[in-house]
Amino acid sequence: MSVPNQPRTPGHKQALPGPDDTLRTVLANGITVLVRENFASPAVVVQGYVEAGAQDEPTGMHGLAGFTADVMQRGTAGRSFGDLYEEVESIGAGFGLGTGTHIASFGAKGLAEDLANSASSPALLDILSDVLRHPGFVDRQIEKARTEILTDLQEREQETRRIAQMKFYELAYPEAHPYHWSQLGYPETIEPITREDLVAFHETYFAPQGMVLVVVGGIKADDAAKAVAETFGDWDKRRPERASLIEVPRLDRRLEQRVNLEDKSQTSVVLGWPGPARSHPDFVPCLVGNNILGLFGMYGRLGLSIREQNGLAYYVYSRLSGGSGPGPWRVLGGFDPTHVDRGIQLIMDELRRFIETPVTEEELADTRSYLAGSLPLYLETNEGVARSLLNIERNKLGLDYLQRYATIIRSVSAEQIQSASQRWIDLDHYALAIAEPLIETEAG
Repeated sequence: MSVPNQPRTPGHKQALPGPDDTLRTVLANGITVLVRENFASPAVVVQGYVEAGAQDEPTGMHGLAGFTADVMQRGTAGRSFGDLYEEVESIGAGFGLGTGTHIASFGAKGLAEDLANSASSPALLDILSDVLRHPGFVDRQIEKARTEILTDLQEREQETRRIAQMKFYELAYPEAHPYHWSQLGYPETIEPITREDLVAFHETYFAPQGMVLVVVGGIKADDAAKAVAETFGDWDKRRPERASLIEVPRLDRRLEQRVNLEDKSQTSVVLGWPGPARSHPDFVPCLVGNNILGLFGMYGRLGLSIREQNGLAYYVYSRLSGGSGPGPWRVLGGFDPTHVDRGIQLIMDELRRFIETPVTEEELADTRSYLAGSLPLYLETNEGVARSLLNIERNKLGLDYLQRYATIIRSVSAEQIQSASQRWIDLDHYALAIAEPLIETEAG
């Protein structure tokens, strides 16, 4: 399939990516390849994922997926750590690898001329393939990564914001669900991980099956797709079938946990519920509603009431995660310890108003315009286009999704927002995590 070149000239409005200018093909080994040309830039961006993440970790080995990805970036069987990064730097490129609950993401950026194999310089695709398929797992690099992870875990224990978020997930999700556990892991799970554990996780779960790779930039679509096929097409491997995620029950009571930290001056609060998955019909109405509740402008209604009008919060906003599973819908805030109780009460007041009274037509018009109008700006960069195409493929939205997006957003009504929100926001049953300073009382 050939995709017409679309050079950008002054005053030219770049078309939204769609099926007419995005090449999509699936290799025989299961890798889905998407390519979009942009000859306005000499650069090329590669982004993708493989289906390997915290969901695949054995019981009690939390953090193994992230540990594995970290070490994979530190050298391959044929390239030492130094050689790998010398090659990357020699072409002015960059690359990275990281994991989430369901996937391991990878990315690289460089000049379009360095995407594929060349007699004179290393190639981005070759480097990515080597990292994904042939990691070295050198003992010295394993211990460096372990030290860095353990240091990060120590720092987490001293940060109210991170502790509150971690405790919220533990409250809101059952232990049998991967969302309950920290993707970074815990000292007691990271310390015993061996080289054999890392190798086994990589060999078992890093495979082309379900992999998606996106290329965006100044290269012909057919040439990019051919280069991907030549580099990754011989990767012949399958990972085990995944068990379905367990159902997350609705919270049936109010769950609260407070954690005291020494030498802190700020209290962090996370309040919320398991929310709709990206594929759920309620997701888009809740997304539009959440923008009104706690994002638009100076963090929506929450920011206006709690921060601007009452001066009670350092920050306060709401976030709807979505994703492959029931990601949370939560409110996050940072308070002076003396303002916490009042701040939480105002959060509850705003949530009650949000679900009991439809949003106003003015609020809805403003947020529709913002969400629809910000899309072209997001797509001004190759990175933005690549992330959007990955999201489309991951969530099976269809290649015309970006072209339909404004219509989808503008079709959401105040009644749909209220109805959908009432199904997910329960003011009697919720999870509340608070990380606050340890207040020492004078004995006597």
